[in-house]
Amino acid sequence: YSLVAGFPIPILLALSLNYCTNKHYKKFAQMVTYAPHFISVVVLCGMILQFFAPRYGIVNNIIDLFGGEQKNFMGDPRFFKHIYVWSGIWQNAGWGSIIYLAVLSSIDPSLHEAAIVDGASKLQRIWHIDIAGLIPTAVTLLILNTGRLLQVGYEKVLLLQNPLNVKASEVIQTYVYKTGILSQVPNFSYSSAIGLFTSIINFILLITVNRIAKKLGETSLW
Repeated sequence: YSLVAGFPIPILLALSLNYCTNKHYKKFAQMVTYAPHFISVVVLCGMILQFFAPRYGIVNNIIDLFGGEQKNFMGDPRFFKHIYVWSGIWQNAGWGSIIYLAVLSSIDPSLHEAAIVDGASKLQRIWHIDIAGLIPTAVTLLILNTGRLLQVGYEKVLLLQNPLNVKASEVIQTYVYKTGILSQVPNFSYSSAIGLFTSIINFILLITVNRIAKKLGETSLW
């Protein structure tokens, strides 16, 4: 979910900023989108818990303002994945767009000038010049992100997890943490085996996606 929803957004954001003609607005948009990346996980989770609080949270207050029924978002397993994924996208989309902006700035301007002379529209220039120039970098980052597919990370999940949403919020890392450290009889060998299994699966995914990318195009890690 994080990979599918979050991967294209930095690309779209970079394209939008690249075609922004107002320099002041562009700098302001960059500052606003980059700033969340520097918020610590603990502070971010605290903000999420405050925003989605059942009684005094701003989200429930807005719902109540429009006559809707307030909900316990953090206690409902149906909402946990959406909150987790989109809060992560909000935090990292601006920072992830920096690489794509660097690639766009290296594209030869004469290509756009020739396309304009030939009568190409802005969408055609984006598709045939900008996106074509971004594909090698995007494929490389996609391969690397796929290699970390099972390493969701336990910090944010653990801070947002509670007994009501554990059905949807339990991931491999939190399970290993609870089994290997928090349990009354820590099972370090079992936890280590799970970690090794996760690394093997990630390695297999990395090899597989790299081979697929190499067959479909010329871009690959090796």
